[in-house]
Amino acid sequence: MELDNPLAVRRAAMDLLARREHGRVELLRKLRKRGAPEAFIEPALDRLEQEGLLSESRYLESFVAYRARAGYGPLRIREELTQRGLARADVEQALRDSGIDWAVQLQACWQRKFSGRLPEDARERAQQGRFLSYRGYPLELIGRLLRGTLDD
Repeated sequence: MELDNPLAVRRAAMDLLARREHGRVELLRKLRKRGAPEAFIEPALDRLEQEGLLSESRYLESFVAYRARAGYGPLRIREELTQRGLARADVEQALRDSGIDWAVQLQACWQRKFSGRLPEDARERAQQGRFLSYRGYPLELIGRLLRGTLDD
C-alpha cells in the first residue's frame, strides 16, 4: 500500500494498532520503514492519541504483562522497554502498577526450567543463577531462591 497521503498513513497506523498495542516511537519507526513521509506521520499519531486509539500507558501495561507471562523479570522488561524508546519514569511506573509479584514469577520460572531442584554444587548454582539473571530477575531474589529462603 502506498503511504502517500494522510489517510493512508492513518489507515496503516490503525492496521498496526489493530493487531496489538504499540508505543508511539515503535509506530513511528514502523511507518517510516513502510515509506510514510514524516509530514504525515506526526499529525496522524497525534490524532490517534487524541482519539484514545494510541496509548503509551496501555502499551506499557500490555507489554509488561506479556513479557512477565513469558517468564521474564523486571530488569529484562525494563531494558527492553527502554530500548524501544520509552521514558524510564513511565517504564518504572508501569512495572509498579503491574501488581506482579516478581518473587512468585521467579519461583514459577525456576520451577519450569529446573523442576524445583535446588542446586547441589557451585557449578549448578552458577548455571541456575545465570539463567535467572539473564531472564531479568534481581540477584538478591535469585540468591534467596537458590538458598531456599525466598519465602522468608
